Amino acid sequence: MILSIDNLDGLGPVDYTATMDASEPFEVIRTLNAPSLLKGLLCLVGTALPTPARRGRVVLSTDAGTVLFTGFLTAEPTPIYAGAASAGSVYRLALSAVSDEWLLDKQLRGTSLGAAFGVTGQALFATLGERLDPGALIAPVTGPARELGVFDPSETGTFAQHCGVIAAATYASYRALNGALALAGIASTQHPLSDGDGSLEVSALHTASIRELANDVTVTGAEEPRAYWTELFKGDGTTAIFPLLGESDAPSAGHAALIAEPFNAAALNTQLWQKIDPGAYCSLTGSGFSFTGGTGFDGQTTLSAWDPLEVGGTVVCELASVMLSAGSAGVLGGLYNGATLQADCLAGFNIRQSGGNTIATPLIDGVEAGTSMTIVPGHQYTLRIHLNAPELLRVRQAFYALDDTGTGAAVAQFGGGTIDSPLSLVFEARDLSASSNTPVTVLYDGTSTTSPAQVNVVPVNSLSLAGSVGAIHLTRTGSCWIRSTPPSAAPFTRLAGKATDGVDCSVTSSVEGKVTFFAGRIPVAGEIVAVSYRGRQRAVARVADPVSIAAEAAGGGVGTARWLGHVVTPPARSTEDCENAAQAILSFATNRSAATSGSYTTVNPPTSDIWPGDVLNLSQDGVVTNCIVRKVALSQQGASPEALTYRIAFANDWAEALSLTVAETLPTDALLPIVALGLVSGEIPAHTLSNLTQLTIAPASGSLTIDAGVAPAVGGGFEVRRRDSGFGTGTTSTSSGDLVLRSPVRGFSIPLAGTPPETFYVRMYDASVPPLYSRQSTAILTQLT
Repeated sequence: MILSIDNLDGLGPVDYTATMDASEPFEVIRTLNAPSLLKGLLCLVGTALPTPARRGRVVLSTDAGTVLFTGFLTAEPTPIYAGAASAGSVYRLALSAVSDEWLLDKQLRGTSLGAAFGVTGQALFATLGERLDPGALIAPVTGPARELGVFDPSETGTFAQHCGVIAAATYASYRALNGALALAGIASTQHPLSDGDGSLEVSALHTASIRELANDVTVTGAEEPRAYWTELFKGDGTTAIFPLLGESDAPSAGHAALIAEPFNAAALNTQLWQKIDPGAYCSLTGSGFSFTGGTGFDGQTTLSAWDPLEVGGTVVCELASVMLSAGSAGVLGGLYNGATLQADCLAGFNIRQSGGNTIATPLIDGVEAGTSMTIVPGHQYTLRIHLNAPELLRVRQAFYALDDTGTGAAVAQFGGGTIDSPLSLVFEARDLSASSNTPVTVLYDGTSTTSPAQVNVVPVNSLSLAGSVGAIHLTRTGSCWIRSTPPSAAPFTRLAGKATDGVDCSVTSSVEGKVTFFAGRIPVAGEIVAVSYRGRQRAVARVADPVSIAAEAAGGGVGTARWLGHVVTPPARSTEDCENAAQAILSFATNRSAATSGSYTTVNPPTSDIWPGDVLNLSQDGVVTNCIVRKVALSQQGASPEALTYRIAFANDWAEALSLTVAETLPTDALLPIVALGLVSGEIPAHTLSNLTQLTIAPASGSLTIDAGVAPAVGGGFEVRRRDSGFGTGTTSTSSGDLVLRSPVRGFSIPLAGTPPETFYVRMYDASVPPLYSRQSTAILTQLT
């Protein structure tokens, strides 16, 4: 081995090879998706070499030049007494070094990262390195383009921990070596070792099967959004408080504030914000984030958040203390579906000149809409965009597992992709220089023709903006969305927030939730108020493999082998995620080789340098077992030519979790399915229909007029029940009590009994036998008389 250390003293890398103490060989310890470690002893007696310094850069390579380790000394070497000599006591120095990512571990702490959705692990790695220190580690140029469904980072995680989570979630391994951060797919490097050609030393191989087979899997996940509730009230001109009988979804305080940036620091937080400013037009001043112009071209002078926004539930984007001078042009508060170009702007305030005035106009799907507002120079404004998508979760989680059913080892994906949802938008502005109780001015109240699952947040896109933004707040308020229909007037959106915001009402989301309208905004007599929100329930799924069950029962025994557990990582946010996680588990839990764990020791392996994440193709007596390397400890034996010993620990998916980690305990609030879904050719067939996210309700005399929002399924229609149960049981007679009606057409009426409150649950069904239904109900709770 060759050892060099740069002690940061200006002398550069110094060769310490001759000082390596052979009594305890240097050892490199590589662990899957964790920093590598280097341990060893130096003896500097009789040399003029300096004692290695803390933070010194260490490089260890083979005699042939293969780099085995690069990193940094995390502490001063520890003296170890070795004996006495003529010149006095002799000490050896114990070194301990950590691989290159240790430097970035010191930068990333606290809430520096937000969630990521539907990106590849490679892209997220590149973003991580760029937002921290572009010069510290080179961004990876190769790696698997596997989708990372949802990445929700720990608030206290280090750079290395985040890298480990990202790599594991995309069924990959990462390493930091030679100043570069590399991402490699599990099984991208495979080492064939066979007892037939002598490349496999059978005596050095130890294997064991440490887990029983499972072919009927039940898994739980997080609490998920469930039924689509709409509660109907009628105003009387005096009632201000309307209690909600259902329990609406609301994020915790820690998850509600997505961005809270007051722009009052001495410097911009580059771990949260990316500034592109070729003309030095932007800076932080006493007024906040200030701008004095731009290049005149779209997308060239911008302030954007590193982390995207998942467009789900109700979100409010607020720019506070906005001031604009004459001649301004650009987009403020932009949410972009792709590049930062006006054509890709899902929602934002377009600032431009008109008739010598500066005006702000809602920009929706790249086109101006609604009403413009004249911006008075010297006045301060609050600009808000309210978004509501009935689907709170827009990105499915992706799970991975090793597939070795063919001639080699490959990787199978379960889940991933995005979820469609309609999207409602309200733009409002408020002149803070006017009276403190002045209501907001609504500039747009409608829908968007597009609804991307995620958008990029760009508070400032300056063509030639002049002014400042005092703060930006991006808040997820839950799922509640309120629409009012006054007598003989068009419906409009009621804005929720604080009384000081100039909006209509506040919403308390809890078991005893309520909507409270502020003075001057109380619903008038005969006004119909529709409060829409989502309920919550524990996500759970049960999936079985009938082929495996039949094979296990072939000898006359019990074929079913049940397993129950909770998905820990990646998070299973919905029942659909749980189904995909269960499929991934079945893919390896029914494969006996997936429970394999063991170790192997070899000297100078015949293939190449071995890293965690590689796969050993172990061929014994003609039978090949593919094993995922989890840990490698390599050391020198002091021989010539060089002899490197590799001590390898391996384990497959069912023996040791990789992409999918589970706990064998279940939440107490989980309602476990009685019947399992069955796999067909390794996948669950389509077993649900679309949810009715666009269903609308119009109260009529003695009934509710329903528009399901979509055409009925072929040969099917829409089923209405008084309870959220019984769908698909074959109970199709209204005499059964719960069934209200079945309609074969999109538009139909639900009769009212006249004794509020009344609750109805609606799902779509088809002509299958048994029929398929929507996964979730659309629930209507009317308190109309």
